[in-house]
Amino acid sequence: MASNAVRAQVAAKWQESFARINRAEPGISGLMSFSHAWSLATAFLKPYDLNDPTPRPRHDMRQVREAFDIINKCRRLPVMLEVFLEDLHKSQHLIAREVEGYMNLYESNSDPETVKALIFRLAEWYSAWKPNAELGQTITSAYTLAFQTHLFSILPASFARGVKALVAATLVRIVSQPSDQQDRPLWQAFDTLSLIERYETLIASVGYEYIEVYVLQTCAGSWEEPMLANLRTWMINKIVPWMVWPFARGATSADEAKTMMQGVGSRFDFHMHKTLCDLRTCEIFDIIVDFPDSSGALQDLKECLQRVDQRAELAQSIRQANKKRLLHPGADTKDILLSYVSTIKCLRIVDPPGVLLFKVADPIRRYLRDRPDAIRCIVASLVGDGESGDSLVDDSEPIQPLQQPEIENYADPEWTPEPIDADLVILCFCLLLLVKLTGTKDFRASKTSDIISTIVSIYDSKDLFIKELQVLLAQRLLAIKDGNFDRERRNIEILKIRFGESALQVCEVMLRDMTDSRRIDQHVQSQQSSVIHPTIISRHFWPALETSSIVMPGQFQDMQEQYAKEFTTFKPDKTLRWLPHLGRVQLELEFDDRTVSADVPPLEAAFIELFSEKDTWTVDELASRVGTVSRSAALKSLATWVDIRVLKEDGEHVFKLLSVAEEATPGAKTAIKPATDELPPVMSVQQQQAEQMKVYWKFIEGMLTNLGSLPLDRIQTMLRLAPGYDRTIEQLGSFMEAAKREGLATVKDGMWRLGK
Repeated sequence: MASNAVRAQVAAKWQESFARINRAEPGISGLMSFSHAWSLATAFLKPYDLNDPTPRPRHDMRQVREAFDIINKCRRLPVMLEVFLEDLHKSQHLIAREVEGYMNLYESNSDPETVKALIFRLAEWYSAWKPNAELGQTITSAYTLAFQTHLFSILPASFARGVKALVAATLVRIVSQPSDQQDRPLWQAFDTLSLIERYETLIASVGYEYIEVYVLQTCAGSWEEPMLANLRTWMINKIVPWMVWPFARGATSADEAKTMMQGVGSRFDFHMHKTLCDLRTCEIFDIIVDFPDSSGALQDLKECLQRVDQRAELAQSIRQANKKRLLHPGADTKDILLSYVSTIKCLRIVDPPGVLLFKVADPIRRYLRDRPDAIRCIVASLVGDGESGDSLVDDSEPIQPLQQPEIENYADPEWTPEPIDADLVILCFCLLLLVKLTGTKDFRASKTSDIISTIVSIYDSKDLFIKELQVLLAQRLLAIKDGNFDRERRNIEILKIRFGESALQVCEVMLRDMTDSRRIDQHVQSQQSSVIHPTIISRHFWPALETSSIVMPGQFQDMQEQYAKEFTTFKPDKTLRWLPHLGRVQLELEFDDRTVSADVPPLEAAFIELFSEKDTWTVDELASRVGTVSRSAALKSLATWVDIRVLKEDGEHVFKLLSVAEEATPGAKTAIKPATDELPPVMSVQQQQAEQMKVYWKFIEGMLTNLGSLPLDRIQTMLRLAPGYDRTIEQLGSFMEAAKREGLATVKDGMWRLGK
């Protein structure tokens, strides 16, 4: 049972509520007016079915306002709102039914116009149930929240797909006709239902995808001219008018619209730059190959990287493309070098500080360092000996001395640190001091060097280039037949600028030898005319020539002896050492029925000379008369005369002279065209090194015999005492591995010993 205090409290609350609702009216007249106001308000707010053909009752808005005023004064408006929201919840099945019908239709026809019709219908439901604005913002906000909460909960996943297709259609229409106002009601419906806020990311993705498609269609493969300016103009003229509807709705002026679209406009601009940057990153290998015709794309890429900052992705793309398409045995060394030079030039445009070049160049440099013919290709390009019009050297660039790696001066007040993405972060003062003392900082060096200096810096020393220059110059000088050495003289002067005077002294001696040889030959010819014109060179200043034991027989030997006699008379302190296997011999052979002109190597001339003694020879007899010649080389030389029917094979390895041609027209002349000019067989640097290592093997053999097993570093230390030894421990290791393969040495646990 309730106590008297509780009863008194309840009675007081009841009297207070009754007084508030009755509003101090006599009797219960205030309560009756409140009841009437409540009935009118609930009837006014009650949701109705738009599909119901029965006309909706009309209400006097003055009475409605008075009714809500009474309810508000009685402080029952929150209760009225709860009742309204409950009625709204009970009527939501009407909207769910409409959504289901429209979306079933869309899923069957995939027509975005169906989604458009649904959006208009939903906006109609929203406006029909929306409380009058005069009733206050509170009830309107509560209604909007309840309506949207229910609506978004019943929309299927396919609705988002339909909205995207519908928005894409609006974009296409605006792009084709920017002044088109056809979609204005649609965007107003979007705004009414708050679909723009809910699907803002999806709407933006439509713009992103359209930009991607346009950039790919317009810019893919177009590298000659920069494209960013045209893309920005296209964005302003085509995309911005569409952006106004979803992202600047309600703007009253152009400045206000610009302010409202600033954020999304920045994102769209960023996406355009990113799309173009991704495209150029995928095309970067072909852009580098096509340089300088692709300079426009490089300018775009430079600007995009400043906006997007995808430098790491660009470097990785170049490295992967080089590994797949360039750095493999199937690629020609000249092509790799040309690509490397193009990479240097392109990345200096894209990234002037040189950070990208540092990241990209290292694999190419390491691969070229292991290519045996890389130095020769570089040297050939330096002296203008390329087989095609492509050259590593740009004739328009000034000739500069080779630049040495730049040593950092940290005491210099103008010194600046590396860019933050250079991956050369100095962690402590010790590392700083180490870099300073060693002076080996590839990034700084590559940033300041010219192209040739950068290429030469692939190798630890320029001595390899000097030796290769000597070999190539020797071949080119010995191949000159008209006595015109102007081109080689010019090359030497250019190379003096690059490598220094002292490095080219041997080359100057070689050039002087060629001039002196021509003068000596003219003197000898003036004393006693001879049909031979030898090239006389200094043995100590020229690279080693390939040796042979060929001895020229008959009249050839007599002419050599006569020439040597006249030379000794002119140069009493010098002696000629003939290399008869080199050069060419021009012959005119007279037979009973024909004359044969020939320009052949000395060995072929020696063989045909022997047939003046007798008509039939065996291969072994011929080989024994001209020194030591392999049977294969002899057969190859004799095959030349067989092919033109000067000789015929009469039995196995027996050859007979054809004094009268078989099946030949009498009096006819036959000629052997000279073979394509080939560079004389000067030993390459690798061959010279191999020959020298054969000498050093005697030292190694003696060490391992007297001292037993030795590690590689100990062998290297002891070989440094040998005269002229200048190999690195890596080169020595390669040589020892070759000796191991031939069974001359064995290794176990890093200890080398002689093979059994």
